[in-house]
Amino acid sequence: MPKAEIRNRIRKMRFEHGEMTQQQLAEEVGCTRQTIILLEQERYVPSLALAMRIARVFGRTVNEVFELEEEA
Repeated sequence: MPKAEIRNRIRKMRFEHGEMTQQQLAEEVGCTRQTIILLEQERYVPSLALAMRIARVFGRTVNEVFELEEEA
């Protein structure tokens, strides 16, 4: 199975969404600010439920926020 990484556009979308802080996003989706930090650093892969809640906050689909990048 090829190695895969999950990339995301959370930081960019926060700023496009009224310069939302990490804390504000965390409170809206029900996680900690530390989780948002790790997501933005791409050091943590969210659960499907968390990914869906984040996408909903930005009015986007999960695929618009997160991208699966596979190595051959």
